[in-house]
Parts: sequence; C-alpha cells; structure tokens
Amino acid sequence: MSYDIALNDPVTGDIIELSEPHFMQGGTYAVGGTTEFWLNITYNYGKFYRQDNVFGKNGIRTIYGMSGAESIPVLEKAISALGDETDDDYWTATEGNAKRPLLQLLAMAKMRPDGIWNGD
Repeated sequence: MSYDIALNDPVTGDIIELSEPHFMQGGTYAVGGTTEFWLNITYNYGKFYRQDNVFGKNGIRTIYGMSGAESIPVLEKAISALGDETDDDYWTATEGNAKRPLLQLLAMAKMRPDGIWNGD
C-alpha cells in the first residue's frame, strides 16, 4: 500500500507535466523518468508523518488541497522534525527514509507553487 501524490494544474485539475522527465522516485517509479509531477510513497512511513511535530493526525494527507506555495512551510517543518537515520532498503521505516520523499515533494512545490496537491 502507498500514497500516490501528484501536483495538479489549478485550472484543469490534470497532473502537471514537465517538458523533460524527472527522476524523483519513491516506492514505484518510471524507468527512464517521467514528465508527470507525481510521487509514490510507501505507507510504511505513515507512523512518522502522523506525529504531532511532523504533520499531525492527518499525516502526509495534510498537504492535499494545498497549493505548492502553501505546502512549502508545512513540508519544511515536517522535514526539519524528522531525523536522518536511513536504511538502504527503501521500505524500511526510518525517519531518514521518510524524509527523502518529502524533500522531493518540496522540490516539486518550489518548481510549481501554483499547483494543487492531490493524492491517494
């Protein structure tokens, strides 16, 4: 199980597409990259995201419906609250592994602050 999170065009509601593929990856990814502003994140990290000092009871879903611009301080707060312990296995639930996809979402938000987050 996982979260599929996308940054959508505020007018059409379609997933924002880039002119060149990106190689941000989570639990699943497109070989050769993808032009869609989309990221898959394992539910394994949910326990970290639901901590009060990270996103709170709604976890990563807190950003759903926010614009990229609105989500930047929320993502930055969550990133700063998580530790740096990682594991080479993406699926292992560590704070550092949970932080990595948030850094990618933050990069997307900064690239398209007008986009609207949607997911699941």
